[in-house]
Amino acid sequence: MLLIPTIDLRGGKCVCAGKMHTHGKAVPADDPLGVARRWVEAGARRLHVTDLDSMTSGKPFNAGVIRAMVAACPGVPVQVSGGLRSDAAVEGYFAAGVSFVVLGMKVTSTPHFVNNLCLEYPGHVIVALDSRAGKAAAEGWSKFSNHDVIEVAQHFQREGAAAILYNEVDTDGKPNGLAVKAVLALAQAVTIPVIAGGVRSLVDLEKLCLAGGGGLGGAVLKDGLYDGALDFAKAQQLTDSLVNPA
Repeated sequence: MLLIPTIDLRGGKCVCAGKMHTHGKAVPADDPLGVARRWVEAGARRLHVTDLDSMTSGKPFNAGVIRAMVAACPGVPVQVSGGLRSDAAVEGYFAAGVSFVVLGMKVTSTPHFVNNLCLEYPGHVIVALDSRAGKAAAEGWSKFSNHDVIEVAQHFQREGAAAILYNEVDTDGKPNGLAVKAVLALAQAVTIPVIAGGVRSLVDLEKLCLAGGGGLGGAVLKDGLYDGALDFAKAQQLTDSLVNPA
């Protein structure tokens, strides 16, 4: 199972990178390439990069930085998220060398946008679904559709999505932590990989693995990595030992 560290970019710099400590050293926020390399050195097999500037502008503001990150970590796929709302923005990131784009903001409100991109870039489009009480979120976290999240995931599976990135959110539209039962139910309902969001600790990962992670393709890690609650190398070792016991 892939454990995917998140790198948030704003203005060409990493957000929270100063809190990242590996090998006893803090990584400067103005060194996004160094941050990417550190996660790869710690054992990351994929990177999740969020372009925070793109979330407000809809344009691939950090495409140049991401291109340099891809070049600095050859052989390690990079998936990019961050308010991708146009074909041009998606094309810009693929031109920068990323392996996957993560689409979420327009998924349930304008599904044809995702459908068209799945046709144009088969195997490279990940659909991000946020849900509350089993209902899929529309337009980010501001509104919720009346569609069951499993039905929405199955729709985008039929349209050619490479994977589903799944998050449970609370009434304020914020991630409310890992919901193991909901994640596994979705993973069992589709045949494409499901990537879990909201994983913050080794306990979360252990719950996922011990509950039976069939269909679970990975987990995106963020908060725990930067507040010291989660050591990436130990987390990957634990996951490997539970998913693929000797």
